[in-house]
Amino acid sequence: MNRPLEAQDHDAPIFAPGAFRLRDEQAELIERARRFGRRVLAPRAEKHDREASFPIENFRDMHPEGLLAICIPRQEGGLGADFQTYCLAAAELGRYCGATALSWNMHVCSTLWSGALADDLPMSGEDRAEHIARRRLHYRRIIERGAIYAQPFSEGGAAAAGVVAFGTEARPVAGGFIVSGKKIFASLSGAADYYGVLCTERAEGAAASRRNTLYLAIPADATGVSVVGDWDPLGMRATVSRTLLLKDVFVSEQEMLMPRGVYFQAATRWPHMFLTLSPTYMGLAQAAYDFTVAYLRGEMPGTPPVKRRMYPTKQIAVAEMHVQLEQTKALWFQAISEAQPDPSKEQVLRAYAAQHSVMENANAIAAKALRTCGGQAMFKNLSLERIYRDSRCGSLMLPWTAEICLDRIGREALYEPGEKDE
Repeated sequence: MNRPLEAQDHDAPIFAPGAFRLRDEQAELIERARRFGRRVLAPRAEKHDREASFPIENFRDMHPEGLLAICIPRQEGGLGADFQTYCLAAAELGRYCGATALSWNMHVCSTLWSGALADDLPMSGEDRAEHIARRRLHYRRIIERGAIYAQPFSEGGAAAAGVVAFGTEARPVAGGFIVSGKKIFASLSGAADYYGVLCTERAEGAAASRRNTLYLAIPADATGVSVVGDWDPLGMRATVSRTLLLKDVFVSEQEMLMPRGVYFQAATRWPHMFLTLSPTYMGLAQAAYDFTVAYLRGEMPGTPPVKRRMYPTKQIAVAEMHVQLEQTKALWFQAISEAQPDPSKEQVLRAYAAQHSVMENANAIAAKALRTCGGQAMFKNLSLERIYRDSRCGSLMLPWTAEICLDRIGREALYEPGEKDE
């Protein structure tokens, strides 16, 4: 007799607290995310994927759970999750709805970057005091009103990869900035209350420089802000990442999410900050494996209770998936555990390798899951088809696409800083 899926171990924590030596408070937050994902996200995921509609109700339901404030420091009223804890919690959400987890990352980074990450970087006493006062304003909006922050990053050029200055520019004026530019693949476009925009501060006649990157929270209802274009992609459809246009938008100095110069410091000294897209795909990799095990055991809701686990070909496929999943988990867990300012060369190379492995292996596991489970698994009433499409998008995501990771690993493994060939 089959036990119901709830009684099985198919959605036990991805990273068991005992095996991975998690602290009790970490395990509690991660468990909160896991239960929320199963209870709230999973039942809604198919609808929003089909419609390419943003799951705003998921974010509204996150507010009373405290999940919108997961990385806001405890002294400011949040849950105080550090980098590793956030990544593990995000992976749990990703296994139930990749699009929600990816969008949630854009929101959480506004608090993670301005919170724990900024606290690790040097500032003058005056800058530190101003930053704490300013971020308190943003934190209060999230905690008290459930405000949602987005993080539009890409512009269609090399800026998002950290090669050149952002084309979106902020001209300093009395009391703030006039911001103009365009962001593509702007997740949460039309749904966020604030857009955390990376832009280049540039006075008239000055040259654009990456060192002058500003991180500003632009109110969605500000004059000059508009969202344009259609959104009908292969996967991650519920992120609704349309194009954000900014035309002569006035932004107050109070909306600075980081002081001047701190984002450039972070991008060069705290590179693990760019790993935060990967937890979603770690969760998707686990979800593809979970689906396969439940399906072959005849325990997948919505399918006949027919066992297919007795066939050697199925057993070998599951074994191969398990090995690949465990390899990916081990490398990724090590990488997110090493996040800190000024990591060693080996730690940076490991971070690139972890990003590449998660983004590529999630889809490889999902592809094998489709092949192993067979034709019925292609139908949209089951989650595997969506998992496959969502997982394919990971290797394309800036600033660390799969290609960029390989390029940097090869170059940085062979060259020390400043070395050139004669």
